[in-house]
Amino acid sequence: MKTGKFHKSQPIDNERSSKRKVTGRELSEIEEVTTRLNVLLKFLDERGVININEFNRIVAMRLHETSKATAFEELEEEL
Repeated sequence: MKTGKFHKSQPIDNERSSKRKVTGRELSEIEEVTTRLNVLLKFLDERGVININEFNRIVAMRLHETSKATAFEELEEEL
């Protein structure tokens, strides 16, 4: 009994498939770190280690705090 959409031995019959090899572009450091963090967070949430909603709430608060602190520092430099 097959549980997935395609079985390993089945060829994928897709009109959009191409014989042309497509390679990805080089990712920036930010893109790679962001992807790694997203995968880690999803993994931890699925395992019940963290609550992703709580995590997102705390991150939003910290980002806001950092943004305000940076704005105050820039304002002090102007004075």
